[in-house]
Amino acid sequence: MNYKKDFPIFEENKDLVYLDSAATSQKPLSVIENIHNFYKKDNSNINRGIYDLSENATRKYENARKNIGNFINAEEKEIVFTKNTTESINFLANTIKSIIKEGKNEIVLTEMEHHSNLVPWQRFANENNFKLKFIPITADYELDYNEAEKIINEKTALVSLTHVSNVFGTINNINKIINLAKENKALTLIDAAQSIVHINVDVKKINCDFLVFSGHKIFAPLGIGVLYGKKEHLNNCDPFILGGGTINSVSYSDYDLKDSLEKFEAGTQNISGVIALEESINYINKLGLNNIQEYERELLIYALGKLKKINNIIIYNPKIENHSSIISFNLKNIHPHDVASILNDFHIAIRAGHHCCMPLMKKLNISGTCRISFSVYNTKEDIDKLLLGLNKVQEVFR
Repeated sequence: MNYKKDFPIFEENKDLVYLDSAATSQKPLSVIENIHNFYKKDNSNINRGIYDLSENATRKYENARKNIGNFINAEEKEIVFTKNTTESINFLANTIKSIIKEGKNEIVLTEMEHHSNLVPWQRFANENNFKLKFIPITADYELDYNEAEKIINEKTALVSLTHVSNVFGTINNINKIINLAKENKALTLIDAAQSIVHINVDVKKINCDFLVFSGHKIFAPLGIGVLYGKKEHLNNCDPFILGGGTINSVSYSDYDLKDSLEKFEAGTQNISGVIALEESINYINKLGLNNIQEYERELLIYALGKLKKINNIIIYNPKIENHSSIISFNLKNIHPHDVASILNDFHIAIRAGHHCCMPLMKKLNISGTCRISFSVYNTKEDIDKLLLGLNKVQEVFR
């Protein structure tokens, strides 16, 4: 099936080979039109106006919350809207202390975490006298689950990890990690930024306490994110940001917070972004998540087979059964930035650098990698063009 036709950017940029969907996905026409139609027909603030436009916008916003929740099998009262995954994690790093059990003073992360799931916890640990521990990676670029069993213990307050590595494409066994955390009465946070559009995520089935993702990686616009939290936790968390819409009443000396999710969504929200995120999920449901997985798996296997034939290439890939639609590699003696720059001359867009994983790069003893990542709009022809481009890169540096 030709999914590329659904994405106008490829009509506007006919030679574009876009292999950077892990950074942000392109947007289908239905999502773009959804945003346009909101501002053309429905633009109004929500929850405040006693008039038709406002009530209609509020209804669409809250209906989107319900359907976005359904996508991950969450209740609408468990969905908080943020700007992105990063803000969602910072939200928790600034509010979670109130629900951490007494006597617990360790936070467990992994060595493959994005800075967004590292730096906020570093600050939390420094400010609250907590200790950070890290589940190491193996030579196969996967988590060491034997070490995880030793690291997660009765002192663990929170285990926070990525579902899919944004560097390796490794699909982590989050069920195993969550079960280890539960055995030790620790909270769990899953960063689903790189998995949400590639893997079926059911928060009830995996039984995580929190889960976060960004809309812009799932065909939705920039600037909208989702924080899922179990109701009992959200009820006991204080807001990260206070202001308009979060309170029942205010005096010059005090305030009374709302009990609803509105207490977490201060100020005017990204209303069009929320409604467009719902439309992006409608698009995914139309294609079928299983169909997306099968199509991307075919591209992954094809690309790995082609890349492994290139001389002087190093591929940082996990076992194929644990591999999502991200591939990191390096060409020996050629800096990743040089590779990306030359490929750009051929209208091929890849990511090059440390991918917001500087500690991981130091562990691998490299400055960065070249990273390609697939989505439904990619084709085997795109991969063939990448291979031709990489041959040109090696010719330049021969």
